[in-house]
Amino acid sequence: MSSRSSEPAVGASAAPASPARTNVVVLTLMVAVFLSLLDTQIVATVLPRVVGDLGGLDRFAWVTTGYLIGGSAAVPVYGKLGDLFGRKRVLMASMAVFLLGSALCGLAQTMGQLIAFRALQGIGSGGLFICVLAVIGEMFPPREGARYYGWFSVTFGAASLTGPALGGILTELADWRWVFFVNLPVGAIVLLVLSSALDLPARRRQAHLDYGGVILLVLAIVGLNLFTGWAGVDRAWTSPVTVGLGAGTVIATALFILSQRRATDPVIPLRLFADRTFATVVVIGFVSGFVGLGLINYLVLWLQTVLTLDVRESGFALTAMMLAVVLASYVSTRVIGRTGSYRWFPVLSMAVFAVTAVLFSTAGPSTPPLLAVVYLLLFGAAGGLNSQALTLAARNTAGVRDIGAVQGTATLVRQLGTALGVSFFAAVTTGRLGSGLDRLDRSGVHIDRDDSLSPRFVGTLSAPLRLELAGVYADSLRVVFHAVVPIALIGLVASLFLKDIRLAGRPAPTEPTVPEGSPAADSGSPARSTS
Repeated sequence: MSSRSSEPAVGASAAPASPARTNVVVLTLMVAVFLSLLDTQIVATVLPRVVGDLGGLDRFAWVTTGYLIGGSAAVPVYGKLGDLFGRKRVLMASMAVFLLGSALCGLAQTMGQLIAFRALQGIGSGGLFICVLAVIGEMFPPREGARYYGWFSVTFGAASLTGPALGGILTELADWRWVFFVNLPVGAIVLLVLSSALDLPARRRQAHLDYGGVILLVLAIVGLNLFTGWAGVDRAWTSPVTVGLGAGTVIATALFILSQRRATDPVIPLRLFADRTFATVVVIGFVSGFVGLGLINYLVLWLQTVLTLDVRESGFALTAMMLAVVLASYVSTRVIGRTGSYRWFPVLSMAVFAVTAVLFSTAGPSTPPLLAVVYLLLFGAAGGLNSQALTLAARNTAGVRDIGAVQGTATLVRQLGTALGVSFFAAVTTGRLGSGLDRLDRSGVHIDRDDSLSPRFVGTLSAPLRLELAGVYADSLRVVFHAVVPIALIGLVASLFLKDIRLAGRPAPTEPTVPEGSPAADSGSPARSTS
């Protein structure tokens, strides 16, 4: 039973009156999301050149890790800030932070500076993503907004496909620093268009930002990301750093939950979880992140070590998978927009995840590459079927004052699922792989773990040894795929409890609002706008 039954699920539409203006605003919002997503893809291409210029090979992974941690920590905070102070101003502030971080990254002179500035850029990026989700959620009622959420899928696909190529082109024609500088003119145009064309109602209630909750949440998120990134990989599970991070994360999480029970305006209102639909979405989102995004790195490993595909061939296979994600996500949102029903897409997604994991567990070095691509297409379709369906289901439970908190919480939980999935699969793979390589060592064939991933070294092995090494990796990753099956089935069972609540239309406003930027928006006096 929901604790929010006193207010309608959806507030007034704030979409611009002109269809042309609406399209301009939505297109600009997608450009903002594109910049956020692009920086995850484009930087990976230029990292070798960055290391050659700045040094710090031992820390180059942190250029990406810092960006992701900053984004994860920012998501729920920006969502709540939008609920409190108005989404337009918070969106533009996040763009300003993103552009500042981009400029500083381009000017970085050391690897330490670049990592710090990437974290700042990630804070802005996380705000861009969640604020655009919330802005569209406020501009349109869920059923009408479904087709606009589908644009996220297209934007994600465009960023994934163009990022590596664009990074290479900019680096060859100019310098790796232009990978960051290119954001500045595009971001400036986004700010200019949104400042004049986006017209959203400002929040009218008095704001009490929960600073203590924000600090505790950031500590918990950063601690969890560091723990899952280091434990069992860079540091032993029993090392003081790992144990300290784990304990600190648990303590920060417990204190954060306690603080949310007492805060006037909590960052994550615990009352949200009283809604069965929202609670179910959170569980499914966690499983989806754990299984879907958490497994991608190991699919790459499977392609290159079990099927012995080279980087280019495995890249083409992953591109096909990403296209399946985009197509399934886009089609599902179009169907949801027409029917108003989202329930069966998460069910189908989890079922396909489980089936695909079974298929991968039965595959091995003798599996035809074309059949492996079919498996990848199924995996991509499973991820795409629930990506926007869960976003729409969460949005459908939110009143106007909670859109940001709902979207931020759902996104955060999915990201946490991904982080834990990566850590879990790393531990499983590392343990099983070590046993397999030890078995080869006892038989007289010594292969170092690092060398086992070196194409140059593997190329020196005889055909029987290469096949035996591929078998070791197949056995190691088969355990990972076996572990995916029960986890996906948990998500399947949870998705069966998802209520089939039709997407809402256009009810009346639920709270007094005024256009952002007007004097009344900051005065505290009662006011109301029409849309």
